Amino acid sequence: MPSILILYMSRGGHTARVARRICEAAAAAGARAEMMDLREARGEGVDWARYDVRVLGAPVLYGNYDASVWDFVRTHRAELDARPNSFFNVSVVARTPVKATVEGNRYMQKFLQRSPWRPRDLRVIAGKVDYPSWPWLDRQAIRLIMKMTDGPTDPSAVIDYTDWDDVAAYGRHLTTLA
Repeated sequence: MPSILILYMSRGGHTARVARRICEAAAAAGARAEMMDLREARGEGVDWARYDVRVLGAPVLYGNYDASVWDFVRTHRAELDARPNSFFNVSVVARTPVKATVEGNRYMQKFLQRSPWRPRDLRVIAGKVDYPSWPWLDRQAIRLIMKMTDGPTDPSAVIDYTDWDDVAAYGRHLTTLA
């Protein structure tokens, strides 16, 4: 039975939900799967030896990844690389089929260009528009971005573009990496 650690950074909670579904699917497929927020990993440390597969997931925020993701990758590159590993990102831009691919997702490509870590496995996951839950300034900025990219701009819109079956399939796929 492979052991899998799903590390994640989440700002609004959606990436945490994605990580949870991945974890549940991996466990249902027979793995010992655990998830850990990056803040927890930094504060408490990670017992890397316990995990056959190491996974890191992060949302794309305003076209970039949170500084904590870059810091974690720089600090723990060797531990991530020591065993089979995967990286996933979550972004609303992945709502279109072309941008939901590793090759077509500019934010995944940006990660690969900038990151000192070279994940062996990659996944792009479509995110969620949730205007009512976002602070006013975020809501306005994202509405402007959406207007420029032909996305939804209704400030009351809540649209989950995540393909939850695909997320579960990714969780099952991770069990094959060990």
